[in-house]
Amino acid sequence: MCAMLIKGMTEQEIRVLQEYRRVGTESLTIAAIVAIKHPAGGGEGPALSLVDKGFLATDAARENFTLTPKAKEFLSYDPKPEFEEGGASEPVAVEVAE
Repeated sequence: MCAMLIKGMTEQEIRVLQEYRRVGTESLTIAAIVAIKHPAGGGEGPALSLVDKGFLATDAARENFTLTPKAKEFLSYDPKPEFEEGGASEPVAVEVAE
């Protein structure tokens, strides 16, 4: 299994990619990307840097941004904290005192 690497990505860039997952689409307009609520920063900068990093493709006018296979692979990961793995899904026997 490959480890998910987010080294070199900013929080804003990750948030842009997460927005694609949230809305369930492979393409967003620049207006939709600018409207994303970011904890800090935002705007079109994160989308443009994701184009440079190969996660998004854009049209000539830079108005529409589409996920690349690299971004789809990134979004396909659904990491779970280690403490939730294992016995969390196993049934638990409970004794009831009479």
